[in-house]
Amino acid sequence: MVRPFNYTRRHPGRLAAAAAAAAAAALVLGVGHFVAVFIEPAASPFFVLGATVVDHTPKWLKDSAIRWFGTNDKVALAVTMAAVMAVAAAIIGLVARRSPAWAAGLLGALGLTVAGLALTRPSATPLFALPAVVGSAAGMVALCALFLVPVDEDRQAGPTRRGFLLALTAVAAGAVAAGAAGRIIGARLRDITGDRAAFVVPRVAAPVPPVTPEMDRVVPGLTRFITPATDFYRIDTALQLPSLTRAQWRLRIHGMVEREIRLDFDDLSNRRAVESLITLTCVSNEVGGDLAGTALWTGYRLTELLAEAGPSPDADMILSRSVDGFTASTPAAAVLGNPDALLAVAMNGEPLPVAHGYPARMIVPGLYGYVSATKWVVDLELTRFDRAQAYWTQRGWATQAPIKTASRIDVPAAFAHLDAGPVTVAGVAWAQGRGIAAVEIQVDEGPWQPTTLAAAYSLDTWRQWTWTWDATPGTHALRVRAVDATGSVQTDARATPFPDGATGRHSRVVMVR
Repeated sequence: MVRPFNYTRRHPGRLAAAAAAAAAAALVLGVGHFVAVFIEPAASPFFVLGATVVDHTPKWLKDSAIRWFGTNDKVALAVTMAAVMAVAAAIIGLVARRSPAWAAGLLGALGLTVAGLALTRPSATPLFALPAVVGSAAGMVALCALFLVPVDEDRQAGPTRRGFLLALTAVAAGAVAAGAAGRIIGARLRDITGDRAAFVVPRVAAPVPPVTPEMDRVVPGLTRFITPATDFYRIDTALQLPSLTRAQWRLRIHGMVEREIRLDFDDLSNRRAVESLITLTCVSNEVGGDLAGTALWTGYRLTELLAEAGPSPDADMILSRSVDGFTASTPAAAVLGNPDALLAVAMNGEPLPVAHGYPARMIVPGLYGYVSATKWVVDLELTRFDRAQAYWTQRGWATQAPIKTASRIDVPAAFAHLDAGPVTVAGVAWAQGRGIAAVEIQVDEGPWQPTTLAAAYSLDTWRQWTWTWDATPGTHALRVRAVDATGSVQTDARATPFPDGATGRHSRVVMVR
């Protein structure tokens, strides 16, 4: 016969109670992540919360995060979220000292909230709610187990400090084990590393002209003409990189077209591959910022792919969609008939890095990335600007986003201490679609002086520039401006990146001894 048990409450100290609730919350995330592996990684509770935060972050805070943390903005977000969750768990732990049932209910309510948020994700199915529900159930059970102890009426077994520590260790270990198992199994189910390693970059019939030493001058501290993939900026909304193999990838072209078409990687392999050197720029780039880079992109002409669908002449926008639901609105005129607008599958002669869109992304020269460079792209809809909006345009950013003329001083560094005499000043300038005709430098309030430009590669790539300065002792301000090939001089009017790109002239202060 089974003996009945009564339950008594543990009364750990505040810190111990907070640790217990934190362990239970970690179990929610760990179990939820494990379950999400079998549904869709984006359904993991942590990533659902992260994506929701990203979607609802005010513009000023998003700009500040990029300015403060640059390409580490997602790491900063993850750390901030972890800190907020730790505080929330501590509050639940304090509640559990008085009422474990109320605390478990609070944890469950938070889990159901996350489940509801999961169902609002762009690519969600009803199963997206399951990881949060199962994780919350596990967390609630763990929380009760930590604060409620069965008492055998015959043996009078009661709560002990050692028993609490053992239970706390077990819950924490369970959270770590579930999360680790999810990562391991997920990596095996979606072997992106192996899939990418097996991908052979398609050969092109007509390689682009090589970059010559006249275009790529070697000056210490000066940006090289081609940016290595490891150094290329990454700004996107994905807290977790999408896992999409070539076998899973499909591209749907539909909307205002004569016929809807669907392509897979086998279809692409039967088409002519091309390559193009293009400089990309993020709209969040501040004056003098480093959110710009040049790479050799290999892929397939978007204009040829779209022609197979027969786009309507009334369509003025291409709404592209990423596998994680992100959307971008590209002016159709910037793509149709533009041989350098690509569905790119390789970067600098290697398969696209996962962080830069593997297995396929859009590259449209001359436009800021938020309207032209969708990564992990799986859908192209021909439509109109008066019928649809994309992710960032819904948040007030401009629909038309041509890249503005910009220039930057790379060397000398800001507040550098220099010796009097000849000093090399150098940097880069860009005006995609128009090209750079001249770059000028100013010392203090003196006259603008011409610099020496490296040879131009194309209108869609940046140009290096250098200038030899006969520096005199004192504190000096260096300023730079570019002139594009149409004759327009880079404006001195300062403007923030919102809504269509920053303007102003970059300057640096140096000390000469």
